[in-house]
Amino acid sequence: MASGGLQIFALSLSLAACLGVIATTVLPNWKVTTFEKSNIISTTAYMQGLWMECTWYSTGLFSCRFNLSFLAQPAHIQASQIMMVLSCLISMLGIGISLLGMECIRCEADRLTKHCAAITGGAYFIIAGLMCLISISWFTTELVSHYFKPSVSEDNRYEIGEAIYLGCISALFSFIAGAIFCSSRKREPHRENIHLRNRQHNTRRQSLGHKADYSLQDYV
Repeated sequence: MASGGLQIFALSLSLAACLGVIATTVLPNWKVTTFEKSNIISTTAYMQGLWMECTWYSTGLFSCRFNLSFLAQPAHIQASQIMMVLSCLISMLGIGISLLGMECIRCEADRLTKHCAAITGGAYFIIAGLMCLISISWFTTELVSHYFKPSVSEDNRYEIGEAIYLGCISALFSFIAGAIFCSSRKREPHRENIHLRNRQHNTRRQSLGHKADYSLQDYV
């Protein structure tokens, strides 16, 4: 069974994964491109994400334009927007459910309920990580295929941005957290009774030993 320490570690990973997925969703650098203008000594960087397109100039100027039209976006961006938002929501829901199944948190729920809550939270983490990974993979596939098209000029070729790597790390953290919570097993009642009896027996032996010492001291 996953111990309390492992569950705390898994919860920390799930929190980091949730924050990483949220950051990946809103960041504009899913794909980036940089080039130098021929007539002006300056560098311009273009970044594009799921919700906005940004332009950065080496002079310090930075401007962004939001893509407010959902239907005007390509199919892979529409799908990525939906899956990333669902990934964020499912990840947050998994955190709330997995808290009920942690051994270190005492509540009125019985062992079976805590066991089911831990497994359900772990399953939600795995689903959230899978949706994030599918979204990133689809977006990256379209980006790579567009990059190697002969008809695309060099100025219009985009490379993989930092948000993609952050999303991959977040999905990996979510998978690990989900695997730890899903590995929880319900502790068998007879084993708990055995442990409780052994503790009581040891306590009685210790108390009897102390009483014997006291009785011998009375006769010395």
